[in-house]
Amino acid sequence: MKEYMTVTKVAGPLIFVEKTEPIGYGELVQIKVGEETKLGQVLDTSEDIVVVQVFESTRGIDREARVRFLGEVVTLALADDIIGRMFNGRGKPIDGGPELIPEKRVPIGGEAINPYSRAPPENFIQTGISTIDLTNTLVRGQKLPIFSGSGLPHNQLALQITRQATVAEEGEAFAVVFAGIGITNEEAQSFMREFEETGALSRSVVFLNTASDPAIERLLVPRMALTTAEYLAFEKGMHVLVIITDMTNYCEALREIGAARQEIAGRRGYPGYMYTDLASIYERAGIITGKKGSITQIPILTMIGDDITHPIPDLTGYITEGQITLSRELHRKGIYPPINILPSLSRLMNNGIGKEKTREDHRELANQVFAMYARGLDLRQLVAIISEEALSEEDRRVLVFADEFERQFVQQGRMEDRSITDSMGVAWRLLSKMPRNELARIRDAYKDKYHRPEEKKGTPGKAAGK
Repeated sequence: MKEYMTVTKVAGPLIFVEKTEPIGYGELVQIKVGEETKLGQVLDTSEDIVVVQVFESTRGIDREARVRFLGEVVTLALADDIIGRMFNGRGKPIDGGPELIPEKRVPIGGEAINPYSRAPPENFIQTGISTIDLTNTLVRGQKLPIFSGSGLPHNQLALQITRQATVAEEGEAFAVVFAGIGITNEEAQSFMREFEETGALSRSVVFLNTASDPAIERLLVPRMALTTAEYLAFEKGMHVLVIITDMTNYCEALREIGAARQEIAGRRGYPGYMYTDLASIYERAGIITGKKGSITQIPILTMIGDDITHPIPDLTGYITEGQITLSRELHRKGIYPPINILPSLSRLMNNGIGKEKTREDHRELANQVFAMYARGLDLRQLVAIISEEALSEEDRRVLVFADEFERQFVQQGRMEDRSITDSMGVAWRLLSKMPRNELARIRDAYKDKYHRPEEKKGTPGKAAGK
């Protein structure tokens, strides 16, 4: 195996090596600097130059560095006992346990599922969060991102979903693969402690990349998580939920490496190929016809400046099947989780709800709650102009509904796990305070069955006929 001493340039996490034999994309590289050995990966190759991204600091790399191309790509060790383990951004254990004895080693590159082989998503995944389960239902095999903002509790929400998520069918094997990208050391310690103390680790595989780790590792973490998910889903027959936080840090790493390569930038400095790169991650979710398992994705991203038109949420929205949007206004009110159902959407919701899946009244109940809450928010804006005294009695009821909806339905404890039946019960209790004739989106048969208006108490002495 040849060694090259032809490093001509170092730019950020990249080194440039001149005139080598033919080298493949993604090939692993060993760089020896004195007695120290670093690892890298081929990012680009041509007749004259090879661009290598280094997994560690490039400090100390100069013309005396010896570069060796290993002829293999990044792989991940996989085995049955990978569940319950924690790894860093390079797939090395960080939980104090032993190295995994691999059943097999798999390249992490992966590929999107062939559309011809895809089975349509059609089964409900219960997250225990009312604003997701009732109004923006997650369906097995779907990719449903969470759009958050700086300072909002998306990481707490991710951990809660990790603890609570289940599939409806009894006896079906279920696992969660959690990937943290570019998180702080404090967040990493918090995640590790939470997984261990709540017992969620017993059915999870965790990959954590911290902000102090090299940018290149942020590009590996989601692919390692999805390679693990594919192994558990399509070889072990499990239903796997993949939660990735934060995809904004992933895209920032793409931009950093693109700038080091002096690429022509696209929108707001991000690489022009970012859409394709994100699609290569998101499209690995789904169900394969004839296979028992499934992969469902919840990628989480922080919208820079709360701007939903920013390239990262914008491109993510094109690729995925809806979005769950967190609200800064609800967060200021102290409401957790601060999910705003109005801009949120699950495009595959209808596939996973209804009779024999959730309940026959699910769709109409969700429509009625959505319409009533939207009307209540419009009336709040109107009250700011004309005052509440100018409203009709019906409008005042809707205004009260909007307030109670936020306090009783949206508001949940961080350890509160609501079943879909519990969430529907809360929604019907709120709607039962409204007259039947105002519930125009629900058919009479469902009102007869579930609408239970509170009986008005008589005045003292009236019952006795006084």
